[in-house]
Amino acid sequence: MKKYVLAVITLTIYSFSSAQETIIFDNQSTVITTGVPFLLIASDARAAGMGDMGVATSVDAFSQQWNASKYAFSESKSGIAVSYTPYLSKLVNDIFLGNVTYFNRINERSAFAASFKYFSLGQIELVQDEFSEALIAQPNEMTIDASYSLRLANQFSMAVGLRYLRSDLKIQALDNSAEAASSVAVDISGFYQSEEEAYDSFNGRTRLGFAIQNLGPKIKYNDAGKENFLPTNLRLGGGFDFIFDEYNTLALTAEVTKLLVPTPPLYGFVDLNGDGKQATDGSEPTIIAKGKSPDVNFLKGIFQSFGDAPGGFNEEMKEFTWALGAEYRYQDAFAFRTGYFNESDEKGGRKFFALGAGFKYTSMNIDMSYLFSASKVQSPLEGTLRFSLTFNFGGGEYREY
Repeated sequence: MKKYVLAVITLTIYSFSSAQETIIFDNQSTVITTGVPFLLIASDARAAGMGDMGVATSVDAFSQQWNASKYAFSESKSGIAVSYTPYLSKLVNDIFLGNVTYFNRINERSAFAASFKYFSLGQIELVQDEFSEALIAQPNEMTIDASYSLRLANQFSMAVGLRYLRSDLKIQALDNSAEAASSVAVDISGFYQSEEEAYDSFNGRTRLGFAIQNLGPKIKYNDAGKENFLPTNLRLGGGFDFIFDEYNTLALTAEVTKLLVPTPPLYGFVDLNGDGKQATDGSEPTIIAKGKSPDVNFLKGIFQSFGDAPGGFNEEMKEFTWALGAEYRYQDAFAFRTGYFNESDEKGGRKFFALGAGFKYTSMNIDMSYLFSASKVQSPLEGTLRFSLTFNFGGGEYREY
């Protein structure tokens, strides 16, 4: 009998002590970070005015940045566009994102485009001491793109793009061996635009688009440093054009985006005594990881990104951002735009409303946009007026759409 009592007491004590050995996870953020994040900034005013979207909107000269396959539906033979986006304009005046894009329709079925994007981080003044002359550094990042689009059917086209990336953030004045980091990436996209269909009181057109962007190897900033994933992302979108008459058109579009980059795991420890702290008895800490290791190549990282969030399916869904946008056009001469962008608070918390307008005079388009933050996280683009200028040549040469 005494043996049974002793066994019960032992089990009770063991169960109690085991209950105290709980796993404590640090309250860390699982926000996904990548290299060259400037690639995710909307560089043109039209897309910015509709909540940073462009994968399924109608074709324009800046389609290279969102979905190059749209060029196969352009009514213009060719075009060139430039844009300027101030960054952190409330703090400094020399950080900006600039973009130049050119496209040309080769024939009725195909087109090519090229673009150059430049992100300047302004001037940094380095002073070693009061007797030394100040050294000026100008860190910057840039990309050079080229794409080819082909219409595979009357209403469907696809495109492939090649991108060279260069990130020169090191300051050679501090490190003579500093070199710029570089990588290459590929874009794959598709676009569907239906024929104009007649409804009871208006005509309509459906638009669908997808794009996998920045698909490429990691970028490494130094030999001893950590490799960083490129901001590979998946964009899916759809929209509908309400064509009321030859003068008035309203386009509504929705878009979702997901980074195809592994989610960082949450790290924690075994709480031995129930006080919520790591034991300090001199022994090595017991580290527990919740989630999957992000130390994989970029191809495996793409597939892993759909099922590696520490919080499971619920957290995976929070990694999708979504946007809604509307564009009203009058006589193809004036456009008014608005949009909303949403990101989960746990994944960055970007939320904002956008307004935009566009004007057309002969072959020239002028677009502008403005952003209003709707989040506690202040946007570096809040209160920024963005401009884009487009020149289209051979307008109306392709009228089959």
